[in-house]
Parts: sequence; structure tokens; C-alpha cells
Amino acid sequence: MQKILIIAPSWVGDMVMAQSLFIALKENNPNCQIDVLAPAWSLGLLARMPEVTQTFVMPLTHGEFGLKMRFLLGKKLRSEKYDQAIVLPNSWKSALIPFFANIPKRTGFLGEARFGLLNDARKLEKSVLTMTVQRFVALAESKSPNPLQKGGFSFLPPSERGAGGICFPALNVTALQQKNVIEKFNLRLSKPILVLCAGAEFGSAKRWTEAHFAELATQKIAEGWQVWLIGSEKDKPVTEEINKLTGGKCQDFAGKTDLTEAVDLLSLAHTIVSNDSGLMHVAAALNKKVIALYGSSDPNFTPPLHADAEIVTLNLPCSPCFKRDCPLGHRQCLTDISPTQVATFIEKL
Repeated sequence: MQKILIIAPSWVGDMVMAQSLFIALKENNPNCQIDVLAPAWSLGLLARMPEVTQTFVMPLTHGEFGLKMRFLLGKKLRSEKYDQAIVLPNSWKSALIPFFANIPKRTGFLGEARFGLLNDARKLEKSVLTMTVQRFVALAESKSPNPLQKGGFSFLPPSERGAGGICFPALNVTALQQKNVIEKFNLRLSKPILVLCAGAEFGSAKRWTEAHFAELATQKIAEGWQVWLIGSEKDKPVTEEINKLTGGKCQDFAGKTDLTEAVDLLSLAHTIVSNDSGLMHVAAALNKKVIALYGSSDPNFTPPLHADAEIVTLNLPCSPCFKRDCPLGHRQCLTDISPTQVATFIEKL
């Protein structure tokens, strides 16, 4: 049995997209064992990926060097006798643990000149692999994978998995997990649920306005929907403002759940409206109806991986700028997307 260790990314969306790599590895070798070294916050998410056998907690925070700790962790992992490591982050330090673990095949893109640390180093052809998920899945292939020679990858719906293209992430939430979250938060499911994911950790240039979210929420509540606001502790000022503008008619979960519970809540939704964020990718991986709002980021690079997802973007000349805050000070790439326009997409879905 081939044993593979994945050095995981540090962002929620990237972690979800990494599941496409796990699926590809299983398609190449159904009997392989996939273990993941990842931040502690992601363990609940990884537990909902059936391809993953075992997880290890990365004790260092994003950006922290910690050479001694990386050496000790690598030394500890030697006993696992991995055949291959696949390093998804591009940083030099992220390749240290597989090197210290004496894993014989260490795969990844060159990134920060990782010659030696990686002995199966690939040159990233950004013009060919234009999407993050393509870059992840390419690492499941041989040194010169056929999809690259053909000029790119194709996506396949779940019913066509195994036919040669990239498979969408698919998180597995059980009825028991749903029951637990329903009981914990005393939820009522008699009305259709619209979830608004109004945060975006990267910065304000990726966030639709609180006023627009509130106007959309007010309209759907009047039509008989219930509206949930889901986000992290950092998103609380945003969700509190939205709820205030609706007269407190939304159910605000921001900061009240861990990521695992947020996943289970999203699995109960009918429709999700989200900024380009990690929760958007989670929603798509739950096979939900997703309306994704793009401003400063590029939907061609990190789209929601779902065949029926709706992407709303105005394609202004100034976007995508990939800035945390709007350099022009107006955020028109998002503010000019109207709640009425988004409501129309909800009706269409």
C-alpha cells in the first residue's frame, strides 16, 4: 500500500480545493493511504473528506519558521514510512518537514527555490495551470502529466467522476452530524434557509456591502425565508451590522461556531450567497446552490467548484486588482452589484 503525506495549505478555501487532489490520488491508486499535516482548525473539515485516513496537527502558525519544531516533527513522522509527500504551499519552509522525515519522494512546485528539499520538483506553468485546483491536481500526476500536454484540465460533474477530468470537492456530512447541530442551536427547518457568508478574511475589497446583504435578507424574509449569517469571530462586526439593518430578523452564527459546525450548518441550507471566501468553497463542496460575489479577486482563478454555481462579477476595468482594500476607494466592483440582481439569481436557482 502506498502511503502519501500531504502538507496542507493554510486557508479554508485552499483546503477544500485540496480534496480534488485527494480524489485524483485515489483514482490513480484506490488502495493508497492519504494522511494530511494541517492546521488544527481544519481537522473537522478533513474529517468530512472520506479520502483522508489520518491527520496530524501542524503546531506552527502560518508564516512561523520554527526550524527546531519542524525537525522534531519530521523526525517523529519517520516511523510512518511514507512513500511520498506532496507539498501544496509554495514556501521554502513548508518543504522542510518531509525532508526531515526522510520521505523518499517529495513532490511540489519549485516555489521558493526548493531544490534539494523537493526531489520531484515541478515547474509551475501558470499560463497552463490557471486555477488553484488545477495546480493541486497536477501534483497527483507523473512528472509530465497528459492533461498538461493537452493544454489543461476539464471539470466533470459528480456523475462522471473517474472519466479523466478534475472532480469537484465533495464534503460528507452525515444525518447524525446535522441532527447534532440542529439540536445544539435549536433550529427550525420549516422555512427555506438562505445563508449569507458576508465575511472575507483577506480584506474589505472582497466584501459586498452590509447594506446590500441586509436588503437582500429583508426581501427574502418577507417572502417567507429564514436567513442565517455564518462567519468567524472576525466577521462579527459585519454580521452584527447586517442583522441590525434587518431589525434583528436574521439568525447570526458568526463567532458562535467552529468551522466543523459551520460546515454542518451550511449543509442544511437551501441557497448560499457568499463573497469569494473559504465558506463559499465549503458551500460548493456540499453540493449547495451557491451565488458567489466577486470584486477584487478573479473567478477564473478560484471559482466555486460546482457545476451549477452562479458567479456574479461586473468585470470592471479596475478588477481584479487582488488588493485587500480598494485602491480607488470606491469598491464599485462590488457596490454596483445590486441586491435585486442577486435576488434574481436566487429565483433562477
